[in-house]
Amino acid sequence: MTSLDARTQVLLIDDDSHLRQALSQTLDLAGLKVTSLADARGVAARIGHDWPGVVVTDIRMPGVDGLELLRQLHEQDPDLPVLLITGHGDVPLAVQAMRAGAYDFLEKPFASEDLLDSVRRALALRRLVLDNRSLRLALADRQQLSGRLVGQSPAMARLREQIGALASISTDVLILGETGAGKEVVARALHDLSSRRGGPFVAINAGALAESVVESELFGHEPGAFTGAQKRRIGKFEFANGGTLFLDEIESMTLEVQVKLLRLLQERVVERLGGNQLIPLDIRVIAASKEDLRQSADQGRFRADLYYRLNVAPLRIPPLRERGEDCLLLFQHFAEAASSRHGLPLQDLQPGQRASLLRHTWPGNVRELQNAAERFALGLDLDLESHASGQSSSAPVGGSLSEQVEAFERSLIAAEMTRSHSSLRSLAEALGVPRKTLHDKLRKHGLSVADTGGSSPEEFD
Repeated sequence: MTSLDARTQVLLIDDDSHLRQALSQTLDLAGLKVTSLADARGVAARIGHDWPGVVVTDIRMPGVDGLELLRQLHEQDPDLPVLLITGHGDVPLAVQAMRAGAYDFLEKPFASEDLLDSVRRALALRRLVLDNRSLRLALADRQQLSGRLVGQSPAMARLREQIGALASISTDVLILGETGAGKEVVARALHDLSSRRGGPFVAINAGALAESVVESELFGHEPGAFTGAQKRRIGKFEFANGGTLFLDEIESMTLEVQVKLLRLLQERVVERLGGNQLIPLDIRVIAASKEDLRQSADQGRFRADLYYRLNVAPLRIPPLRERGEDCLLLFQHFAEAASSRHGLPLQDLQPGQRASLLRHTWPGNVRELQNAAERFALGLDLDLESHASGQSSSAPVGGSLSEQVEAFERSLIAAEMTRSHSSLRSLAEALGVPRKTLHDKLRKHGLSVADTGGSSPEEFD
């Protein structure tokens, strides 16, 4: 049996056709959407865990009676309100059912207003229960997201908000970010927080595929489609049906493959190489690029129509150099994870090491920082400059010297604020500056002690 109409508010079950018709009319005239049934067989299979209605059922019925139905329904959802209709001799059974979790019982004959009053109260309770469930799920999702995307900077807070908003809808997403910024982490978060979380998450790096096999990998092929194709192969898009496909380094695709991808995104069908059958797809596509695709489109290296098709919901991951205040927090997070994984005690960062971490521009972004934290947890020298994959750690962030000095100062103060301090005095002592000077610098850099739990510099004292 299929699920109930989502508009149904009251499911009425009674084998007495005259009473069923009268009660249905009463509920309908009161503005309630009613579905009525003559018996309870298969009812539990039609009601989902978060069905927003209530059940009104007779106790004495052939097949599945009201008490058995109550048991079946509460196995799925103990909070579902079930109202029982009883005859005079069934009152002891109804009392027993109330102890087992029934919401209410009505003894025949009963007034219409008694039924309506009980049903309305049950619906109000049901709405409250479902609202609380929704809030708990949203809180759990936010906590899960904070654990994956660590950071207190405004840029990361904004990214988490965007992910939370996009996770619940089915639109395709374009993630933009430098190498090592965490594009796959964001893609997995979008999948795991969505209604597709029970389906597959398929990740593929287009830049790592040889041009000769990319079409077969993505779209699949039939036997004989090309030399060496001896049996059918299911492509990544088809394999991801019902879930999410993450396509990284999309900028590396040839223009010919881009044409096929555009068709797939528009029509939601895939055709295997060498085949004639159009296979419908129910997937969400998350594409990612480290390049400016708009610029690539202007230069003819990327199809403009594909860019505009993908750019409906863009997500930009800020590079680590724009998240100075997150650097030490992330480093500590990765170092603690590494020390736990290796069973080694974790040493405290020295002031010089903290300054080095804040000064470094992290061309390899979070991936580079994670590797540095791993080395630190293993007791090895950080040696950021020799391990840098690109520009040196002393490379300027950009702007005039005074702007760079101010940016570094702000990052250093913000990073220290993420540590545990009970007063402005202890924060000033950790930074080695007078309290008045620190107070002025907090105002100058627009830093609020709310970041550490307070709400203003004056209260943090």
